[in-house]
Amino acid sequence: MTISTSTTPPVLPVASMRRTWRWLTGEARRRRMASATALVVGLAAAAAATVPIYLLGSLVDRIDDGRSAGLVGLAVVIGVSAVIGGLGTGLSAFLIARLGESAVADLREDVLRHALDLPATTIEESGRGDLLSRVGADVAAVAKAVSQVLPDMLNAFFLGIVTVVGMAGIDWRLGLAGALCIPAYVAGLLWYLPRSAPLYARQRVALAERAQATVESIQGARTIDAYEVHAEHLRGIENASARARDCEITVFGLFTRFVGRVNRAEFIGLAATLVVGFLLVRSGAVTIGQTTAAALMFHRLFNPIGMMMYNFDEIQAGAACLARLVGVLDLRPSPSDGPPSPTAEPASADVEVRNVSFRYGSGPVVLQDVSLSIPAGTRCALVGTTGAGKSTLAAVMAGLFVPNQGQTLIGGVCVADIAEDRLRHWVATVTQEVHVFSGTVGDDLRLAAPQASRDDVLDALARVGARDWVTGLADGLDTPVGEHGIDLTAAQAQHLALARLVLADPRVVVLDEATAEAGSTAAGELDAAALAATEGRTTLVVAHRLSQAATADQILVMEGGRIVERGTHAELLDRAGRYARLWRAWRAHS
Repeated sequence: MTISTSTTPPVLPVASMRRTWRWLTGEARRRRMASATALVVGLAAAAAATVPIYLLGSLVDRIDDGRSAGLVGLAVVIGVSAVIGGLGTGLSAFLIARLGESAVADLREDVLRHALDLPATTIEESGRGDLLSRVGADVAAVAKAVSQVLPDMLNAFFLGIVTVVGMAGIDWRLGLAGALCIPAYVAGLLWYLPRSAPLYARQRVALAERAQATVESIQGARTIDAYEVHAEHLRGIENASARARDCEITVFGLFTRFVGRVNRAEFIGLAATLVVGFLLVRSGAVTIGQTTAAALMFHRLFNPIGMMMYNFDEIQAGAACLARLVGVLDLRPSPSDGPPSPTAEPASADVEVRNVSFRYGSGPVVLQDVSLSIPAGTRCALVGTTGAGKSTLAAVMAGLFVPNQGQTLIGGVCVADIAEDRLRHWVATVTQEVHVFSGTVGDDLRLAAPQASRDDVLDALARVGARDWVTGLADGLDTPVGEHGIDLTAAQAQHLALARLVLADPRVVVLDEATAEAGSTAAGELDAAALAATEGRTTLVVAHRLSQAATADQILVMEGGRIVERGTHAELLDRAGRYARLWRAWRAHS
């Protein structure tokens, strides 16, 4: 197993600029009052912040004329206006940030909800790294842009509008002189945007690939140790990191060239204002104070405009991340072509797989014309070498994957015709990759049955043989576990997963190597726990240890995506076929 060093297009789509803009305007319309309030307060704050500069021009004229009367009052007005402008700017930033944070909070929940509803095939094809990067790093980047960058940029934009209007109010020619910088700014943006947008999109893809490489190595740590392929995986991570680093350097280099164009625009505007002001003063059209005010107004734009341009890369990065998040929202959450029938309900827990074939995307066929039948309440085991298609068949049977051909039926009803919430009520899957959720042990278990009482939870733990060690914890069911709690062993995590299964009480269970992560000392306990949890339920077991298969009502041997043998443990041993050879090999190494 190696990490690919080639850059491939992401399976999860990225929304177009037009689609992203539609999402933004839609969010603004949903919050019309908040948007209008932020706009009005921002413009009023910019106007108040411009008043002191205009009055400074009047102060210069009074001093130039030798008039000292009213200077104190004028200074007080300047100070009060400056305070009002500062408070207004702060209030505007708060309103804009609150508006943006509200939209981002809804976006975060919508994306996470949509991601949880995505078909399992989509996650398999795209890789978990891309999705984790979107719901994690991309959401954080958008939140940063909205809370830290967007308020400053919008306030700078408001100040720019008011400043140009103020300069034109002094004399239209001064306003026109200051506006000469606009073509230079526009030219800089027109040069920068077409070059930067693809770079930022490429940067996000590179970061997602780096995350994918890291996630694969962490999740496959035991396999990497077993096959001693550390060097290959380190090279894969290094290559992915190098691509991300190179993208960062390219983006920064482009931005520094953009800053040079911004400085050129500032020089053009200020020089034009001073030259035109000098000519107008000499002709008597304006006073020295008015020219001073116009020059100060324009000079004051340096910081906000510089901040706008400096933070433009943050906005670009945020826009690229937002496009990736909106792309997730545009994905169909259901793998079926149409909505499932809400009235379809299985008549029993009998499971039948009819002539199923399956492939991942455009890849090779993984399952070829597979058929099987599991009577209600019985236990069926899948065995075979790695890559035989066992886990894929289990996922198809559970309704997680939609087959290219054939169908899976529960109680005579095709799983595609069962409403999603009802299907999850009927079928539950436990894999070896169990997750311990942050919270107390009781909270973790009640995810499967929110209304379960304390006695119900303890009974479920007792059924899987976990009650003693759970009640032996410092606070019993109230002991924090997960990220902010105590660390549980792999066997303990599997115990909780099996107890959740008991609380969920499904009629059909799929165990995909559910006890594979346990060490040899805990293997027997977990196998017994799995038997107890699935007693009376229709069960398909992807067997990691053949001891799990030996107790099944029927055993299916898979090879190359097909079922090549089927029967009971004793029958298959008597045939002396593939299962018998696997059994002897397993016993020899046990």
